Amino acid sequence: MIPNIITLLNLLCGCIAAVYAFKDQLILAGIFVAMGIVFDFFDGFAARFLKVTGELGKQLDSLADMVTSGLVPGIVMCQMLADATGHSTTLFTVEDGLAWSTATSLFAEVTFLGFLITAASGYRLAKFNIDTRQTDSFIGVPTPANAILIISLGIMTQITSVDLIYSILTNPYVLIAITLLSCYLLNAELPLFALKFKNFGWKGNEIRWIFIVICIALILTLNIYAVPCIIALYVVMSVVNNTVSKSGVM
Repeated sequence: MIPNIITLLNLLCGCIAAVYAFKDQLILAGIFVAMGIVFDFFDGFAARFLKVTGELGKQLDSLADMVTSGLVPGIVMCQMLADATGHSTTLFTVEDGLAWSTATSLFAEVTFLGFLITAASGYRLAKFNIDTRQTDSFIGVPTPANAILIISLGIMTQITSVDLIYSILTNPYVLIAITLLSCYLLNAELPLFALKFKNFGWKGNEIRWIFIVICIALILTLNIYAVPCIIALYVVMSVVNNTVSKSGVM
């Protein structure tokens, strides 16, 4: 039950993050998503360490990820689109309780395109559970990485003092493009390495350790702005690694 309890903590974090995301408190939502992703990493590690892997844990893990890394980024993108189009979609208000605010403009319906990310995440997680190719690597961007990307963009919108970044991330057409790109990358036939350590030695984990070191350097220098760079680096390093491996160099 230990790995399953850790997975349920992931789910709990996702539920709390969803509440904050609906309230447009994206920094708090991001904190709980980050906590959930940490639990998501350690539940699999605990299962392998305790040698108690099983079908229940696999299914439970995907269900938890559907909330933390599927529902929450969808809500965040909805909030970003709502802000970009001038329509509030805040679910929770002190005065009105649980109720969607009214929107008179047809363009306001564009805000719900953010939930395409949730739909694409659900499809990706369902494929993952039946795809035997994804035991030690991923096919398509994993939902936690995608969630981190989308939520970081939402946080950047709220805290940035750089006019160019703000203008880009509050452009509805840019946000729709990001949404469609996110949906594609989640389900693309793109082999990506996984941060799954069978041991912590250098041999066999070279690309993982190099990636982690670069990520730390980027975070220390760019803070929240490092996240999109890290996701792009992850995809590029995976493509290069696949190309080198196929050529027989490694």
